[in-house]
Amino acid sequence: MSTVLITGASSGIGAELARAHARRGDAVVLLARRADRLQELAKEISEQGGKAWVFAADVTREGDVAAAIASLANERVGIDRVYANAGFGVAGAIQRIELADYRRQFETNVFGLLSTIYESLPALRLSRGQLVLIGSVAGHVSAPGASAYSASKFAVRALAESLRGDLAAEGITVTLVSPGFVDSDIRRTNNQGKLRAEAKDPIPAWLRVPTEPAVRSLLRGVDRGQAEVIVTGHGKVIVFLSRHFPGLVRFLTSRAYRARPEPG
Repeated sequence: MSTVLITGASSGIGAELARAHARRGDAVVLLARRADRLQELAKEISEQGGKAWVFAADVTREGDVAAAIASLANERVGIDRVYANAGFGVAGAIQRIELADYRRQFETNVFGLLSTIYESLPALRLSRGQLVLIGSVAGHVSAPGASAYSASKFAVRALAESLRGDLAAEGITVTLVSPGFVDSDIRRTNNQGKLRAEAKDPIPAWLRVPTEPAVRSLLRGVDRGQAEVIVTGHGKVIVFLSRHFPGLVRFLTSRAYRARPEPG
């Protein structure tokens, strides 16, 4: 049995990762800001015979991840795998958003991820474990109206490339996960990082991949220790095109953006 720590575990990919690991007998450490959602998830896991710890935590608040790990260490529980999954998306063309929006985006998606890394490294050194950074296909392709989010995910991809070499000598494996459109709350979260429960997902249902099969695909790659796991078929196509036909991708994304209706 392994012990797995997941930030952003209250919904979407994070919550499904917790369920998937619990089903195969792993203990899960759940971190997120929405403690009520974590408690519901932990109860679900417990009722199915699993083990889960809950910690209300904000990755932008220094020390929250370290405090959770220290609490577990007091119970003689180590950490074998860390998913730096917490994040959200700022949307809008540069004319519509402000410098503060970019700062807020990087504070969570980049500096919050870095804080998670720094605070979990001592535990991962002891276990010679695995660090999984949740990026995005948007870390390969930047589209109009998504500059803040894409810039943050490009940074995550760059971090993964560097950290893989930095941490190899310490026996820590680094995997970057780049999902495409997966069912989650991220596109129903506003630019301040607040969930709009009543909002509809702007991505049509036919293009979104349900969370459970997406996580199954993710886990296959992570378990193998792959350098990068691109999740969803459309995500793999987009990344392939961006690498080999970047001009075509720029043309298509620009056309798609111009075709969007103006927000009301």
